[in-house]
Amino acid sequence: MGVAVAGAVGLGLLAVPAGAGAAPELPPVSAEDLVTSVVEAKDPGPLHATVTLDNALGLPAIPGVPQAANGTSTAQVWSDGAGKGRLSVPSGQGEKTIVDDGTTVWAWDSADKTVTKKAVGTEQKPPQADVTDPAAAAQKAVADLRATSTVAVDGTAEVAGRPAYELVLRPLPTERTLLREVRVAVDSEKRLPLRLTVLANGSSDPALQVGFTELEFGAQDPGMFTFTPPPGATVTEAPDRPGDAQKPQRPEPKVVGDGWDTVVIATMPPADAQQQGGRDGAPDLSSIGKEVSGPWGSGREIDTAVATAIITSDGRVAAGAVPAQVLTEALSQ
Repeated sequence: MGVAVAGAVGLGLLAVPAGAGAAPELPPVSAEDLVTSVVEAKDPGPLHATVTLDNALGLPAIPGVPQAANGTSTAQVWSDGAGKGRLSVPSGQGEKTIVDDGTTVWAWDSADKTVTKKAVGTEQKPPQADVTDPAAAAQKAVADLRATSTVAVDGTAEVAGRPAYELVLRPLPTERTLLREVRVAVDSEKRLPLRLTVLANGSSDPALQVGFTELEFGAQDPGMFTFTPPPGATVTEAPDRPGDAQKPQRPEPKVVGDGWDTVVIATMPPADAQQQGGRDGAPDLSSIGKEVSGPWGSGREIDTAVATAIITSDGRVAAGAVPAQVLTEALSQ
């Protein structure tokens, strides 16, 4: 769908309630056919949509690590169906906008009147353009979890005014996870994922969700996919390659395991850690979680109903929807 929808989930992981209307009557479909159609779903073409975001993770602020605060937010997205797109995200002080006009990606922040631009196809991404949209998030979840799950079709629903099948993935008994199931509402016509819901063990309330609350297909105003920096804006051109930036590049996150027990291990940026008041560039973790240690080192552990994170004293962050033991095993590898 282009960069228009490619920043929406960066606001948080949502909990969009299902509609209260009667479940639509749809032709039967097998779980495997529905999974295949989700993974292979094509770009739906031009659209305008509202994405409603709500995060109920309950995580505290983590030094040096981007955090989506609890609460509800919305974003507007547009796509021309041919690679151009627009994302508009209200913020406390103004609005953040990303526009892909086909040759240049523009990132505008009205709060500080700054614009970041880059040529389409360069490796360096503008702020908030490195995350995915509701449909892509659901497609990735289904592709990653199908091999380690039992899969079923559990009725129908109406999402953003569209009739949809409810696809449910539940972890196999061998999976070590805090999650009970992942539900994906799949558009009955286009087979586009409309909403992704994550449920934790011991709770009937969604822990995470990402979905459309309004969705209209059809040609969009071409003017939505052009951008001219406003008067007085400071324009910065992003480097063509990450190596051109005049600062050290962090290593790519390490992924340990697969399926439901996947653990991601990332490295916090030293500059951010120093800003948090840590000694010798290490983050100050004294007010976060509980103290833990092991063969991997020492740090702080943060537990929620749906995820566990360990922030080590040497600046690593391990996180996953898994018990703490799975994290410590991953850190020791």
